[in-house]
Amino acid sequence: MDRTRAEAVIEAILFTMGETVEISRLADVIEEDVKTTRELLQEMAERYDREDRGIALTQFDDAVQLCTKADMYEYLIKIAKAPRKMTLTDTVLETLSIIAYKQPVTRLDVERVRGVSCDHAINKLLEYDLIMELGRLDAPGRPLLFGTTEQFLRCFGVKSLEELPEMNPVQLEEFKKQAEEEVQLQLDV
Repeated sequence: MDRTRAEAVIEAILFTMGETVEISRLADVIEEDVKTTRELLQEMAERYDREDRGIALTQFDDAVQLCTKADMYEYLIKIAKAPRKMTLTDTVLETLSIIAYKQPVTRLDVERVRGVSCDHAINKLLEYDLIMELGRLDAPGRPLLFGTTEQFLRCFGVKSLEELPEMNPVQLEEFKKQAEEEVQLQLDV
């Protein structure tokens, strides 16, 4: 398959899927190796930028997605309903950060770090598609394991978990202090 046709095939697949597609799967479809497919995707991404198009290729780990460029948002909201805004309270953000840095992790592991129940926060994170169930731990009770999603990467503007900032020990202590204050408030009620 020539390069022009391969690009058209990739573009059609990514447009139709509307979500990430593994680069290895794209390589299989266009009958190329992964390295060549990555080069082709890079050329496409550069061309979209250079031609000031409304779309862009975004890569997450070993997958790629066709996305609308961020600076097109103001035009999109004129025609589409305003998107639902996520409200991430401090409690939900703390829970998310524990899951992001310690994944795969059980609810009990998160509660040990925070010192309080995390049911509400975990349910909110599942609802917002920022975390997902990864399976079950091979231990008594077979507790669920949680980890972050591609939506998490998109929302926080990182392409992989390796791009997350280093966990600051001062922040970790602050999380513990806040959790202890929450426990005290619950006991006072």
